[in-house]
Amino acid sequence: MDIQDFESNYREAMAEALNELQTAVLMLAQVQRKIYEIGSYMQTMNDKVEDFISEQNDE
Repeated sequence: MDIQDFESNYREAMAEALNELQTAVLMLAQVQRKIYEIGSYMQTMNDKVEDFISEQNDE
């Protein structure tokens, strides 16, 4: 393998690794958004249940 082949292989490998890293970062952002959505849903449900329990205890 000469220097040109080495350089070409290196650049291709780096480009592929960077593309994979970018994909992973985008997937992480999606996971973070989904976790936030689930957390918000759970908080809303908790608030509703707490309100219901409080109303039932007041009766």
